[in-house]
Amino acid sequence: MELHFTKLEGNGNDFILVDEYQGSAMPEEMKAQFAALYCDRRFGIGADGVLYLSKSEKADLRMRLFQPDESEAEMC
Repeated sequence: MELHFTKLEGNGNDFILVDEYQGSAMPEEMKAQFAALYCDRRFGIGADGVLYLSKSEKADLRMRLFQPDESEAEMC
């Protein structure tokens, strides 16, 4: 599976951004595991979390944040 991502940094926090606006990039059950594996600063990309951006029925965009401990948070 090929996955395109961007790494963003602001105010001392950094995130892996996965754009799923055109469709899901990975199965739902893998998103938390992806965050745990790739947020590792020694053996992964290194980040405070993974942001998944997709279409929303209520707003212009939906954002989901998965933490390195595999939990999903509303905000960082």
